[in-house]
Amino acid sequence: MRLNFLSVTLVNDELARMRYEASIRPGFQEAFSQMFPAPRQRSVDGLASPEASIGALPHQTLIIHGREDKVIPLANSYRLFELIAKSQLHVFGQCGHWTQIEHAARFNRLVGDFFAEAAI
Repeated sequence: MRLNFLSVTLVNDELARMRYEASIRPGFQEAFSQMFPAPRQRSVDGLASPEASIGALPHQTLIIHGREDKVIPLANSYRLFELIAKSQLHVFGQCGHWTQIEHAARFNRLVGDFFAEAAI
């Protein structure tokens, strides 16, 4: 879990307990295995969309990324931003992979504002 956060103070017993409890819910392991059958990376790669399909998205799109994300490189979000004509990219500084947790209040305002503007 330390890969997900820039600040290790967010990695605590409560988070570990919540993640563990979620992982032992009935059907979780089966659902995960069906989504990502072995070999896992091939299954993940299979979920990727071709760049032409991504570039053809006609919708307003909000892309959010943590600058210090060690799970998914920031360059991936920059590429999406380049491909999607109606996209916005917001990069949270001092933030790892879980922007919605590390910067919860700012994340929620950003997403709320995005949807409010899209509804106009």
